[in-house]
Amino acid sequence: MLTEPRSGRLAAWGNALLAGLVSPDDAALAIVGDDTVHRVAGLPGEPAPVGLTLALGRLRALGVTGLRVALPAPGHPLGLSGPPEFNARALEAEEAVVCFGAAFGLVPELYEAGPAGDVHAEVVWHVLPVREAPPADVPSLGEAERELAEALRDATAMLARLDVAGSGPVAEAAIDAYRARAERGREVLAPGYPPRAVRVLELAQRVAFLISLAQDDGHGAAVTASEISARTQALRPVERTARRAQVAAYNSIVEERERGTR
Repeated sequence: MLTEPRSGRLAAWGNALLAGLVSPDDAALAIVGDDTVHRVAGLPGEPAPVGLTLALGRLRALGVTGLRVALPAPGHPLGLSGPPEFNARALEAEEAVVCFGAAFGLVPELYEAGPAGDVHAEVVWHVLPVREAPPADVPSLGEAERELAEALRDATAMLARLDVAGSGPVAEAAIDAYRARAERGREVLAPGYPPRAVRVLELAQRVAFLISLAQDDGHGAAVTASEISARTQALRPVERTARRAQVAAYNSIVEERERGTR
């Protein structure tokens, strides 16, 4: 996973906007990223899709005070709270944003167009009703950091056994690209997030990247179907830990605010 999920960008910069730490235009620009445009469909009172700036303002007017991330996978409804219809849409997209303060969720739908090498991505976020309940299986930042340290050791050991990390020019180029990206000083999270959340997210992204190398059939010594299956099974708990940690990092602002109101 070399790039942050779109739900992560929406939640992080949406939270910064809701806290008054960034302007609407800056938040929208950061959320769109390398995509062409993002629109939001299904907002109450809006018969047609609207732009991000208007949508975020409307959500705030509807009572939304924070945004959480969900990164579900089959058998693991990470960050979801229901109802089944929303969970199914989020599982299909493999991500979603769940509002805090009002019972709405947003699921992205991606449209790509253009010739090979010049593909333009457009995203429509569909607003759907959600159940107001605690999100599933989201750890605290402290728990996530401890789990990640162990997961990183497991992933590194697995890659070494499979001869993935140093197995050819393609793998080496991928690792170099990751390091260059990490060293560019990119803003991992939006303003307002605690340093620990930034640290957890960076480590989770590193673990996810190592898993992506191990799961790439073009790398490593595991070349038979049975070996590839065994590799996938062995790394599945590590991948699950990395996803849980990413959600914990993105959701940390909302979780802290919720604890403060209890």
